[in-house]
Amino acid sequence: MKLFLLVLSFLFIGLVATAQSDSVTIQNIFNEELSHGQCHENLRELCKGYGKRLTGSPIAAGAVEWSFAKMKTYGFDTVYKQEVMVPHWVRGNPEKASYTLDNKASINVSVCALGGSIGGNIKGNIVEVHSFDELRALGKDKVKGKIVFFNRAMDDTKINTFEAYGGAVNQRGRGANEASYMGAVGVIVRTMSVGINPFPHTGAMMRYTDSVTKIPACAISTQDAEMLSKDLKRNPALNFSLAMSCQWFPDTLSHNVICEIRGYEHPDQIIVIGGHLDAWDMAEGAHDDGAGVVQSLEALRLMKQLGIKPKHTIRVVFFMNEENGLRGGVKYAAVAKANNEKHLFALESDEGGFTPRGFAMDATGDTLNKFLGYANLFKPYHMQEFRDGGGGSDIGPLRDLGCVMMSLTPDSQRYFDFHHAATDVFEGVNKRELELGAAGIASIIYLVDKYGM
Repeated sequence: MKLFLLVLSFLFIGLVATAQSDSVTIQNIFNEELSHGQCHENLRELCKGYGKRLTGSPIAAGAVEWSFAKMKTYGFDTVYKQEVMVPHWVRGNPEKASYTLDNKASINVSVCALGGSIGGNIKGNIVEVHSFDELRALGKDKVKGKIVFFNRAMDDTKINTFEAYGGAVNQRGRGANEASYMGAVGVIVRTMSVGINPFPHTGAMMRYTDSVTKIPACAISTQDAEMLSKDLKRNPALNFSLAMSCQWFPDTLSHNVICEIRGYEHPDQIIVIGGHLDAWDMAEGAHDDGAGVVQSLEALRLMKQLGIKPKHTIRVVFFMNEENGLRGGVKYAAVAKANNEKHLFALESDEGGFTPRGFAMDATGDTLNKFLGYANLFKPYHMQEFRDGGGGSDIGPLRDLGCVMMSLTPDSQRYFDFHHAATDVFEGVNKRELELGAAGIASIIYLVDKYGM
């Protein structure tokens, strides 16, 4: 019995020492980042030099070269570009929209084309609906030749604003198809934002299905959506005009940009960190997803700077074309499969550069329990919210390769003030919040590398 107790005592001492060692390493990571972090300056360079980096554009091509050169400056083991063909859609001239009410002067409203829409000049009466069921219930006779106005707001009662987004975004994604099927000539979609403001938010609409006629589709600011809805109640026959010049061009060659530190023990087993380099053309893509790519790069820089030598290969990927095609994520996974690469774990940062609250995991059983056990190490940094159900669009295709998924989860309250809007600029990102997220990513990668899956 004494021998048994002695063994237990040594085991306990060992566990305490290990926990203390991890705590010190994580503290060093945060101290280094908050004292000498480089991700905020990198974000400034990216946003101010290559703001409207929609795939297929010269600006996106410039962002690829900037990323490649920036990675080279850190002296990682490998830096390279991975070819990927991407869609090329151009917004064209600024969109114009207005309506007349009671034969008075035209009232201008703030709109923007939804990504992938065709251009066109249309005029007509409006049918306001809040769901696809409501649209279908009207019947084709009441919709034909009119403009459908999808005015379902995001649910303000959802504390996690991504849940509210999920409850409203299908009208943006499928609205044009649904309306065209009913005979509509155009679509107006209420902007995906929880606030009432004058900024329309773009975003990817689906590619038109072969069974419907392509019709122009735009987003309208929440402020003007409220006004339009009220005026429709006064005069259901008001006349709406929309002019957009957007168009499609042939696919263009672009690249994912990749760097890595090779593992000393398991170099053939890969841990991926990433975000998407492309951004909508409304602003600078600071939160979506400039923050994610610079945080990912910073995590690798921190490991190198602090002399943390990984057992596994740690790879950072700047994915191209998340916003309107997901070609970069699909291509990366296809190459990984073709090369028989073993991907253990992937973390994506694509929810903005706000105060980090923790991590979400797509894991089960012992792996999930192991991650949940790390929460106490993040309490000093207010990042202890570890929960099930994470991942990301770009790393999603790696799931078929048996890769465990995780996402950084910042506070979501302000995200949809910026998402896909003209407000998403460098000045909207707080330096300290961004740095805390980068340090958190580096810390969880350190633990995953040390203890495995």
